[in-house]
Amino acid sequence: MERSILHVFFETAAARGDGDALRYKDRGLWKAVSWRDYARRVRLVARGLVKLGLQKGGAVAITGNNCPEWLIADLATMAAGGVPAPIYTTVTAEQAAYIVGHSEATIFIADTIDQVRKIKTKAAELPKLAHFIVMRPVTNGEGEGVIDLGALEKLGEGVDEKDLEARLELLEPTGLATLIYTSGTTGPPKGVMLSHRNLVFTARAASDSMGVEGAEVFASYLPLSHIAEQMISIHLAVTTGSTAWFVESLDKLGDNLREIHPTVFVGVPRVWEKIQAKMMEAGAAAPPLRKKIVAWAKGVGIEAARGRMEGREPGLGYKIADKLVYSKVRDRLGLERCRLCVTSAAPIARATLEFFHSLGLPIYEVYGMSECTGPATTSMPKAFRIGKVGKVMPGTELKIAEDGEVCMRGDHVFLGYYKDEASTREALDAEGWLHSGDVGQIDSQGFLQITDRKKDLIITAGGKNVAPQNLEALLKGIAGIGQTVVLGDRMKYLAALLTIDPEAAARVAAECGARGSTPADLATDPAFAAHVQKGVDAVNSQLAKYETIKRWKLLPGEFTIDGGELTPTMKIKRKVIRDKYATEIAALFPPDAAEAISA
Repeated sequence: MERSILHVFFETAAARGDGDALRYKDRGLWKAVSWRDYARRVRLVARGLVKLGLQKGGAVAITGNNCPEWLIADLATMAAGGVPAPIYTTVTAEQAAYIVGHSEATIFIADTIDQVRKIKTKAAELPKLAHFIVMRPVTNGEGEGVIDLGALEKLGEGVDEKDLEARLELLEPTGLATLIYTSGTTGPPKGVMLSHRNLVFTARAASDSMGVEGAEVFASYLPLSHIAEQMISIHLAVTTGSTAWFVESLDKLGDNLREIHPTVFVGVPRVWEKIQAKMMEAGAAAPPLRKKIVAWAKGVGIEAARGRMEGREPGLGYKIADKLVYSKVRDRLGLERCRLCVTSAAPIARATLEFFHSLGLPIYEVYGMSECTGPATTSMPKAFRIGKVGKVMPGTELKIAEDGEVCMRGDHVFLGYYKDEASTREALDAEGWLHSGDVGQIDSQGFLQITDRKKDLIITAGGKNVAPQNLEALLKGIAGIGQTVVLGDRMKYLAALLTIDPEAAARVAAECGARGSTPADLATDPAFAAHVQKGVDAVNSQLAKYETIKRWKLLPGEFTIDGGELTPTMKIKRKVIRDKYATEIAALFPPDAAEAISA
C-alpha cells in the first residue's frame, strides 16, 4: 500500500524513538533532537497551523537557514494537509513576494524577524497573507501580529489530535505534497509540483541505488529551498532513519565537518573546488620529501580509480599510499568515515574529480533536477565513470531524444508546474517523458554523460554548435582560475570571462613571478596574464578550431550569490553575467577583432 512521506516519517520516528534525528549547535555546543521529540513537535506545529486556519491544499511559505525548525515547519505543513512553498533567504523582497503571491500562501514562516520584515514591505500586494511566524523566540515589540514557533505549538494544544489524524488520512500518494520553486535563471521562478509518491519513491530508490543505509550521518548546509538538500536532510533521513547535522554556516563548513564526521557528504562543484584549492595551497608549502610522497600516492590513486572503473580492486601500493597519504587527507577534512562523497546540482570539472580520486577520496556524480524530485542517475563505488553522471536510477527510465536531449520517465517525475500548463506541456510529453533541457549521450554500459544545456548552446556566426560548459570545465583547470563563462553566440569566435581563485592566488602568483598576490592585483598583472595565456593555449590545443578561445578577460572579483551572478546552489546565471559585464564583453568582441584574428 502506498503511503505519504508523513506516514513514512511517523513510522521511522516511532521505530527510532530516543535516537538522534537532528543535531544542531547552540552557543558552541552540539545538541540533539530525538526522533520522538521531532515527531511530537511536527504534530504540535501541524495542529497549530490548523488552528490558524490552514486549509487542505493551502500554501505555507517557509524561508530560513538550515535548522531543526525549518524541517519541522515543512513536515508540519504537509501533515496538516498544506503545501510548503520554500523561499531562498537570499532573494529580494520582490522575489519573495512573487512566490508568496503565486503560491497563494496564507502563512509565512521565517527563521528571523528580518525575513518577516522583508516580506511585510510587500504586504499590500499580498492580501491573502495573514499570519507571520518566526522560528526562534521573539521578544515584545518585534512586530505586530508576529508569533514564534513556540507560541504556534501552544496554539496547537487547542486542536484535537483526532483532527490532525483525519487530515493525515486524507493525504493521497498522487496528491500535491510540496512546491519547489526554481531559482529563476531565465525568468520568474516556476513552481515544481511534487507529489507524496514522488518523495517516497525517490527517497527509497536513491537510498537503495547508492547504498545509503540506516543511521547515516548527513551534513546539512545547502539551501533547504533546493530539492537536493530536501531530499538529503528530510526525505532520505526520514526514509533511512539517519541523522541530519546542521552546519553553522558555509564559512564554517570545514570546521563543522571535522566535528560532524559525516558518512555521506554531498557537495556542489564549487564546494569541492574550494576544498581542492585549499589542499593544493597546503601541499605547495609541504617539505620536498612530503611532496614526493604525495606525488607518488596521487599516481597510485588515479591508477586505482581507473582500475575500479574496469572492475579491478587496487593492490598493495594503494594500501601503502592510503596509510601514508589518503587517510591523513580524510582525517584533515573530517571525512575519515565518509563512505560516499557526492557531487550534484551543477557540472563539475573532470580535473577536480581526478584530483580527489588521486588522493583516495573518490567523488561520485549524481544527475537530476527538481522536476524529477532530485536524482535521475546515480554513481556508486562499484559503478562509476569519471566525467559521467552514472546510470539510470532503478525503477525509472532514461533515453536520449533525436535532438540529443536527455529525457526521463518514472514515479520520480513531477506533476507539472503550478498554474503553468504551457510550461508543463513543454516539459512533459504525452507519453510521460520529462524533457530535461540537457544534451547528453548514453554509452554502451549505460553511463550518461551530459554535454550541455540546450538553451546554453552557442551557435557561432559560422553556424557551429558549441557546448560552453565543456570549454568552461577545461578553462577551470588553469592554475589560479576560479570561475569561467564562455561567450560567442552569433559571433565569429569565442571569448571568455575568467575569475581568479582567491585561495590559490598567492601560490600561483609566486610560481609565475607576478608582483601582487590578491585577485585584484593579478587581474592586471602582465606575468599572471602570460601564465593564463599559456593555459588558454594548452586548452585550445585540445579543441577544434571553431571551439578555441580567442580572447579572454580577467575579472578582479568572483561571481557570488550576493552579487546575483550565482543561484543559491552556485550555478552560473548567464543572463545576469551578460548584463552585468556588458562593457567587458563588448570589449572582447570589437567590430574589427574578427578580421584581425582570422588574418
